[in-house]
Amino acid sequence: MINRRKSRVVQAGNVKIGGNNPITVQSMLNIPAEDCEGNVRQAVALEKAGCEIIRLTVPNKEAVKTLYAVKEAVNIPVVADIHFDYRCALDSVAAGADKIRINPGNIGDEERVRAVADACRLHSVPIRIGVNSGSLEKELLAKYGAPTPEAMAESAMRHIALLEKYDFNDIVVSIKSSDVQKMVKAYRLVAEMCDYPLHLGVTEAGTQHFALVKSSIGIGSLLLDGIGDTVRVSMTADPVKEVKAGFDILKAAGIKTDCVSIVSCPTCGRTKIDLISLADKIENALSDCKKPLKVAVMGCVVNGPGEAREADIGVAGGDGCGVIFKHGEVLKKVTEEKIVDELLNEIEKM
Repeated sequence: MINRRKSRVVQAGNVKIGGNNPITVQSMLNIPAEDCEGNVRQAVALEKAGCEIIRLTVPNKEAVKTLYAVKEAVNIPVVADIHFDYRCALDSVAAGADKIRINPGNIGDEERVRAVADACRLHSVPIRIGVNSGSLEKELLAKYGAPTPEAMAESAMRHIALLEKYDFNDIVVSIKSSDVQKMVKAYRLVAEMCDYPLHLGVTEAGTQHFALVKSSIGIGSLLLDGIGDTVRVSMTADPVKEVKAGFDILKAAGIKTDCVSIVSCPTCGRTKIDLISLADKIENALSDCKKPLKVAVMGCVVNGPGEAREADIGVAGGDGCGVIFKHGEVLKKVTEEKIVDELLNEIEKM
């Protein structure tokens, strides 16, 4: 059982972040900011894929129109990502953004931060402090010699203090690095220093395969520590794949349970069935199933049911056939062609 860190609750639109609320999965639009129609299409696709919070970059006034259009097209919170020009944050708040993300290393002097805080307070819009190892303040780099976890944690706490100075407390914090070890240590440090909800992510994690590996290690390690209130898996890929990866990490950590969990054997010389194809078919067929079931797909009828005794239901292959079992007890023998259909029929009854 994970002992979750106790964080305060921040509300972005219709989603609560922190406390005992579900850990949400985010993604970011990657269509050019001025392409309003393209961003709307992608936002709708992300919402359909299950994305719970959408972020888009707002680098200029033209992109504010895109923000407004996206906000009108989806029912999930929309976050404005701001770099350099604080006026884009003010315009985004006015356009209906549900949350503002600012990078402390490049937003400008205190008065600009104060202006953003005042606008967000007036409209009940939370702010995410997005610390990034690639854009730390020069004085912190000089102090620590590199973007160390300690430097990132100090940057986060410095900007938390600045927002608190201006009586602003609706804060979410992220401390991202492309280095998994630094990212994990930085989050652990900040988790001990404040009670604000934490947005987890490994930044610039790479292409789909390696990004999933790095994010699973970084985000997964922290989730198992009870740290984290919302996640974004960063990938050089279609953002829809980020959403799937985010939910898969939550599922693997045992946090997301309103879904099917597939367990399958790696096959061996005893396997007499195309188990790889069979496992893929079953996983795809159950991708939208909301039943909290553990489903086993095993390659051998000799050991399969016994090894997968903890599964709620499963199949084990034979030579051109298979068996369906529940909690290790065989229910029926079926032909290879009917394995998937018969399994789905049994799951429908559960």
